[in-house]
Amino acid sequence: MHSNRYTFMYAAAISVLTAIILAFLSESLKPAQQANIILDKQINILRSVRITEASPEQVRALFQERVRKVVVNSKGEELSGEDPDALVLKDEVNKPAAERKLPLYVYKGDDGRQYYIIPTYGVGLWGPIWGYVALEDDFNTVYGATFDHKSETPGLGAEIAEAEFQAQFPGKKILAEDNSFVSVRVVKPTEKTDFSDEHRVDGISGGTITSRGTDAMLKNCIEPYLAYFQRQKQSLHPAGN
Repeated sequence: MHSNRYTFMYAAAISVLTAIILAFLSESLKPAQQANIILDKQINILRSVRITEASPEQVRALFQERVRKVVVNSKGEELSGEDPDALVLKDEVNKPAAERKLPLYVYKGDDGRQYYIIPTYGVGLWGPIWGYVALEDDFNTVYGATFDHKSETPGLGAEIAEAEFQAQFPGKKILAEDNSFVSVRVVKPTEKTDFSDEHRVDGISGGTITSRGTDAMLKNCIEPYLAYFQRQKQSLHPAGN
């Protein structure tokens, strides 16, 4: 019969060996896990410019060939040496706008037009929500948008990740006629507001808190880019200023 000491040493040895194996596997899988995270991000960025049917290889190729990555600040300046993928968006959006580093992805379409893709991050009912909003080169019109969540309620707040909700965004405007910032407002269909149809989309039935979170997220995340967009507009469309 084995002694208690033997049993203890055997269990300890098995535990140490298991820990070593798990640590090795974790380290070995990190590159693949990181590659999947990057691919998922690229897929969602491209979805905001209406590219929804592409293989992983096509996504990587499109991103390499057609997406320019920049980081800007609220003064409208591009920050050299900064990688938008290295920023933690959650941390940036919680800073005052003047202190933020703002990641931006610029997609060049088949027709040569550029689309400006803004990452967004906010809070829903049960946890974080996020997405990407693509603007046309008038820096006012939404070309497309995609949203996702971590733990919103299926059939309610989780509807922000569904095509029906996201399909409302193309063609909406973020600026009023006097160029003041309005954002795209997420409101109940029956709610009376001063926002015209070009500035509003219908909130989710039964998902009031998630809708409000999405509305706040859009306002908070889009407005800090306005100075940069104004500079770009003056550069690209000088005759219109």
